[in-house]
Amino acid sequence: MANLGVISALLGRGDCVFEDRLNHASLLDGGLLSGARFKRYRHNDLHDLQKKMQARVGRSLIVTDGVFSMDGDVANVSELAELTNNDTWLMVDDAHGFGVLGETGGGVVQQHGLTQQQVPVLMGTLGKSFGTFGAFITGSNELIETLIQLARSYVFTTALPAAIAEATRTSLKIMIADQWRRETLKELTDYFHLGASQLGFQLMPTESAIQPILLGDSQRAVDMSEALLRKGFLVTAIRPPTVPKGEARLRVTFSANHNKQQVDQLLNALDAISI
Repeated sequence: MANLGVISALLGRGDCVFEDRLNHASLLDGGLLSGARFKRYRHNDLHDLQKKMQARVGRSLIVTDGVFSMDGDVANVSELAELTNNDTWLMVDDAHGFGVLGETGGGVVQQHGLTQQQVPVLMGTLGKSFGTFGAFITGSNELIETLIQLARSYVFTTALPAAIAEATRTSLKIMIADQWRRETLKELTDYFHLGASQLGFQLMPTESAIQPILLGDSQRAVDMSEALLRKGFLVTAIRPPTVPKGEARLRVTFSANHNKQQVDQLLNALDAISI
C-alpha cells in the first residue's frame, strides 16, 4: 500500500517511471497506477536503464528493490544514485534490507553510505525484520508533507493501532543495538551457501538472508518443498508467474534465531531428497 501511494502521489501523466524488471509487484503496480510513462529495465543493468532514460520527459523516478525478494541479490544503488538530479529521483524499497544490512541495520542505503539527497525516497516494511505490521517512508520534510496530502492509500486508510506503533519502536531499539543478530545471520547464510554448493545445488549470487536454490522445473520444486516439509522444514517452492518460466526454485530464508545445527539438518535433508 505504501508503494502504491508513494509512486502515484509523486508522478502523473507527462512523467516517467523506470523500474527494475525484478521489482516487487507492488512497485510495478504503483508505477502503472501513477499514469506516468512506464519503462522496465533489465535487472541491475545500468546501461539498459540509461538507454531508456534518454527519452524521458517531465519528472522521472527510478524505482528499485534494495534486496530483491526472489533472487536475494542487492541493487547497485550507488550507481543508480549517480543517475539522479533535480528532475530525476531515486526510490528504494528496502523491505528485505532493513535490520539485516548496514552497521546498525539501516539497510542498503546505510551499507553503501548514501545520503537522503542521493536516495530521496526510501521505503521499508515493518513486517519483516521489525516483526510487526505496516510500512514507512523516509525522506525530506517536503516529501513527507506531500505524501500526507496526496498519497491516497495513506489518506484513505485507518492508522496503525498504538500498540503496533509502540511494538515497532521497541523493535527498532533492539535492531540498532543487537549487532550480534546481523553477525549470526551472516555466518549462517555463508555456512549454508558453502554447504549447499558442495552438495551440487545451483545457488544464486546473494549475500542476503534469502538463499534461492535454482531447480528450473516447477514440479520438481514443489516435490522437494513437500519432501522437506515432511522432514520438518518449511521451504517454499517459488514458480511462475512469480519467477520467469524455467527458473523455479526453493526459497531458503534464515533468521538470527536459527543455528548451525539446524542448517546442517537442512543440508542433510536436501541431500537425502535431492531428485
